[in-house]
Amino acid sequence: MQATVQLGKNGITDGFIETLKNAFKKHDSVKVSLLKSATRDRKEAEETAKNLCKALGKHYTSNILGFTIFLKKWRKIPRLKK
Repeated sequence: MQATVQLGKNGITDGFIETLKNAFKKHDSVKVSLLKSATRDRKEAEETAKNLCKALGKHYTSNILGFTIFLKKWRKIPRLKK
């Protein structure tokens, strides 16, 4: 099961990060849908995904499909490709 959260024109705020952390208490993955008011640029979507992982901590990774960011929480820190 995964939770779904929408990211709008306000962008990444402290309240949005708290919403994600609460969603990760019950789910191991969260789907973040980027609304048109947030961004319609692929580079900005990738930068948003990096900023979300940075704000959440090092146990989180992201995957991007279109304008949807899939966030996953790991028990151990994942080994990233160089």
